[in-house]
Amino acid sequence: MSSVSAIAAPLHRPIAGAVVRLASVAVLALMFALVKLAGQHGVHLVEAVFYRQAFALPFVIAWAAMGPGLASLGTRRIGMHASRMALGICAMSLNFLGMMMLPLAEATVIGFTVPLFATMLAALLLKEKVGPWRAGAVTIGFIGILLVIRPDSAAMASTGALVALAGAVATAGVTIFIRQLGATESAATTVFWFTALSMIPLSVLMLFFGQLHTPEAWAILAGVGLTGAIAQLLLTASLRMAPVAVVLPMDYTGLIWASLAGYLLFSALPAPATLMGAPVIIASGLAILWREHTLGKVRERNHPGN
Repeated sequence: MSSVSAIAAPLHRPIAGAVVRLASVAVLALMFALVKLAGQHGVHLVEAVFYRQAFALPFVIAWAAMGPGLASLGTRRIGMHASRMALGICAMSLNFLGMMMLPLAEATVIGFTVPLFATMLAALLLKEKVGPWRAGAVTIGFIGILLVIRPDSAAMASTGALVALAGAVATAGVTIFIRQLGATESAATTVFWFTALSMIPLSVLMLFFGQLHTPEAWAILAGVGLTGAIAQLLLTASLRMAPVAVVLPMDYTGLIWASLAGYLLFSALPAPATLMGAPVIIASGLAILWREHTLGKVRERNHPGN
């Protein structure tokens, strides 16, 4: 049975949380590099997403077994989990496709827009108040987006940027689902049902898109699944160890790893426009994060029992 009591109590280990988050970002960057590499070895997008989930499922089950126990995976909100799965698979597919179409650094920078879109969606769907601070940060962030996507650039680059941008919007939507599920579901429950339910539509699609590959391509796909599972577990662990305001800024180090992987694996360096837009997007994201942290402190002082 899943309940609030099944949710593991958060720890207060900010340094450990930050270190774990840094590790998760590095592993996630490696996963995306492997996704791009898989595409160059003839792996279809559907296959990349399928094997990402298939290889991750055993790790998720083992994580639950060693943590809160398999009994914690029970849920009474299967409909909500199914909706989160559908949007999550769309987000993952768009993010993977964006990585395949764009240089890693550019796709990573566009991914930094998730907090901007999450702020907008929270206002529209959850009716959360957006004051001048957050509204200003979102506006500045979109200026950074325009610098990166360069609407007047070549058609392929522009299409790839729009795909990555759609992935960021979908990912922001996933955060809204996770926020709502978090009221009653443990992290293990949410991750398990996302991974397990996604295997149903993905298995059907594999009947049409699955194909044989070289041993090298299979090794890359195994790497995608392994790094994806490790990154997911580390990301979740970091949020249990430390507040969002501590761990989330660590995500921006992903640009360093993406740039390094892009250079070593694909001989690609970040475009000047990407380097110009990245600080603007990062600054706007940090401004939103700082504002949320400040408002959280105010709420704690006004309602210490909550």
